[in-house]
Amino acid sequence: MTVKPEAVTARATVYGYPRQGQRRELKQAIEGYWKGRVTADALRATAAELRRGNWQDLVAAGVHEVPTGDFSYYDHVLDASVMVGAVPERHRAAVAADPLDGYFAMARGTQDVAPLEMTKWFDTNYHYLVPELGPDTAFVADSRKQVAELKEALALGLAARPVLVGPVTYLLLSKPAPGVAADFEPLTLLDRLLPVYAEVLADLRAAGAQWVQLDEPALVQDRTPAELNAAARAYRDLGARTDRPQLLLASYFDRLGDALPVLAKAPVEGLALDFTEAAAANLDALAAVGGLPGRRLVAGVVNGRNIWINDLEKSLATLGTLLGLADRVDVAASCSLLHVPLDAGLERDVDPQIARWLAFAKQKTTELVTLARGLSQGTDTIAAELAANRADLASRARSALTHDPVVRARAGAVTEADARRSQPYAERAAAQRTHLGLPLLPTTTIGSFPQTGELRAARADLRAGRIDTAGYEERIEAEIQEVIAFQEKTGLDVLVHGEPERNDMVQYFAEQLTGYLATRHGWVQSYGTRYVRPPILAGDISRPEPMTVRWTTYAQSLTQRPVKGMLTGPVTMLAWSFVRDDQPLGDTARQVALALRDEVDDLEAAGTSVIQVDEPALRETLPLRAADHAAYLAWATEAFRVTTGGVRPDTQVHTHMCYAEFGDVVQAIDDLDADVISLEATRSHMQVARELAAHGYPREAGPGVYDIHSPRVPSAQEAADLLRTGLRAIPAERLWVNPDCGLKTRDWPEVRASLASLVSAARTVRAEL
Repeated sequence: MTVKPEAVTARATVYGYPRQGQRRELKQAIEGYWKGRVTADALRATAAELRRGNWQDLVAAGVHEVPTGDFSYYDHVLDASVMVGAVPERHRAAVAADPLDGYFAMARGTQDVAPLEMTKWFDTNYHYLVPELGPDTAFVADSRKQVAELKEALALGLAARPVLVGPVTYLLLSKPAPGVAADFEPLTLLDRLLPVYAEVLADLRAAGAQWVQLDEPALVQDRTPAELNAAARAYRDLGARTDRPQLLLASYFDRLGDALPVLAKAPVEGLALDFTEAAAANLDALAAVGGLPGRRLVAGVVNGRNIWINDLEKSLATLGTLLGLADRVDVAASCSLLHVPLDAGLERDVDPQIARWLAFAKQKTTELVTLARGLSQGTDTIAAELAANRADLASRARSALTHDPVVRARAGAVTEADARRSQPYAERAAAQRTHLGLPLLPTTTIGSFPQTGELRAARADLRAGRIDTAGYEERIEAEIQEVIAFQEKTGLDVLVHGEPERNDMVQYFAEQLTGYLATRHGWVQSYGTRYVRPPILAGDISRPEPMTVRWTTYAQSLTQRPVKGMLTGPVTMLAWSFVRDDQPLGDTARQVALALRDEVDDLEAAGTSVIQVDEPALRETLPLRAADHAAYLAWATEAFRVTTGGVRPDTQVHTHMCYAEFGDVVQAIDDLDADVISLEATRSHMQVARELAAHGYPREAGPGVYDIHSPRVPSAQEAADLLRTGLRAIPAERLWVNPDCGLKTRDWPEVRASLASLVSAARTVRAEL
């Protein structure tokens, strides 16, 4: 495509940027504040410095308009709740006494007050805090954060665009507050919420905002006519205001479908839409409604969720088509760059040729600026960039890493029998009861125990050569001894080795599988101060040698109680990695499943009687449109069954899921055919137990009774009450007792006290039965 220089004025922008800093300075400052080592003023100063650095980096790269308001101490949806005054009753005193401490209390809870529920942000691995609303909710505008950050950017002489969670998405993501009827629909509060948004918009205009972006990603999901009408009404009302800035209405993550005509008709000055492969239908849909004459279109043509370089020529072709559909076309990533690491240039350990295939936030910003320049000034002005891009794309396509004929042949030979246990569940359950001899309401944990500073130091010492492999393994053995001894003393029935050798539940395996790349600096926010380094699934996958047998069998040698072998499932290995985009996801999942099947078989051969294959990402990866669910769930559940299908009937297969809307995938949970599933249930008050019961789930389940994402220690009474609630839905002979999730992020004092409460609760309720 060739563009005449005089025809177009296109500019580059982004919707949001990684918050943590190059060395995760924000995490360190916040956790230091929680521990009393960092003052509130010092925390605010660190945050301001990180914001300023991000904006200056964006402008230096050539971005015309920087986002503000996307920066957060914990979560941008929680920030929206503060902005509209939706503070739960139980947290109001804390917020009134100290807004910062009250903010963190909503996020993390205190010993006396439970936090907000946390769940996944659409189909990403980012977690947001779910707003709690009810018929009596009174919204009150508080635009101080948004105005202050805008003024910071304007004081630096920057063109800045505040970014807010849109009112419709905010309400659609909310849930009824405790004590409110479960059928209450937060969207009924829209007319009460819109004046508050109007006040915030007026405040931002008064502070100097020319544009404000309102994000409405919830509209890419299947929406009822009533919900679409609510969106039309919301923007008709906001658009009619005369005291507002220009509005950029943004949606992303998938195709908009019936919502696109609604947005196109909205009386706003611009739309920001996703035009990547996942949302390619948006282009035809936009053309079908006549485009956006006289308005601004921000075109998301660079994938904001994955780390592969953009096909610049393909994106330019898309942009060229869009030129005729709007008065002004600007260039952006498909969504906030929050979902990718900061800078691929920091990765010194990646092969230089492979490194040229990677684009983190900094590199994506450069791509956006290049595309905007090519669109504005003509493709001749970016000829060198286009040539280099073509060469890098070709290098990846022909690499031996991406095509292993042995792996592909094995995956192609999988049969239906490979994805099926040898006996039905009822027969397996009887064999397992005889083999394991567990009591009623058996207790266990999800897998990981606290990752102490000593463990992290041991891994650092090994990498730096300060200790050898033998010295490192001695430290790991000592930790496993402590973990096993603690579990036996506490009275847990099925033990775990604690995973002290694992840096991350995905990265640990990725580093031992062919086809994966690991990063040193590729940190991405999962929730709050929890950052992960998703590995990069770059090529065909195989397992050269056992990955977990060494430590599982060592732990089993220390006890007569069963020790679970712990693996991460194939769907989660994909979901929590940056997955390859050059073949169908189902093909990649089958390769990973076969590699994990080898590990499962080796664990069983080594004497492991209980094997847990975690799939917390099964719901998270569910496509946003219902029409796409069946195809995804077919390959996702098959991959799990391929992983576990070869074990004996008396080997008990567990799986685990956390922090998702399980009701959406309850049939898929059934289709996994796991013998036992453990699930997050504490913050949702055992909702998942009721969902399993309503479905008629026939196997064993452990809805969690200990919220591990909060520092508070549950009492034995609290855990027992949750257990009794679970028993109203799941019969005692099929109910397990366990935490919501792994204990990696918790401190030992919390874990000791909390697991003591859990075991005490199980014994109390067991005695009642």
